[in-house]
Amino acid sequence: MVAPRSVARFNRRVTNRVFGKLAPFAPGFGMIVHKGRKSGRTFRTPVNIFRAENGYVVALTYGSQSDWVRNVVAAGGCDAIMRGQTVHLTEPELVRDPRRRRVPAFTRPILGAVGVDEFLLLHAVNSEKFQ
Repeated sequence: MVAPRSVARFNRRVTNRVFGKLAPFAPGFGMIVHKGRKSGRTFRTPVNIFRAENGYVVALTYGSQSDWVRNVVAAGGCDAIMRGQTVHLTEPELVRDPRRRRVPAFTRPILGAVGVDEFLLLHAVNSEKFQ
């Protein structure tokens, strides 16, 4: 079970505004920059993001129906700011991974405790920056 929508609303209004300034620099975190499907506005969403084969994997702590996930999938990609650098990500793919094998071992128990088993895989266009 992923985090309830009430928690997501609180985080969007409060936590994300505070943590959003740290996420682009904190290990295991990043900022997804995406455009709204309907509004066309640019949004920034702090996420748990990790290196994966040919790109990155994002833990979907609120599930695959979150607006930001739907925006990224509809657009076919997004930008991610990690460790102060921006990388363009394409080819979004939603996957279910109940054993959480796509993320680092030390994060599996934490994600398991909150019931995260959905992930977004993204191909890194300029991945040479993050070797």
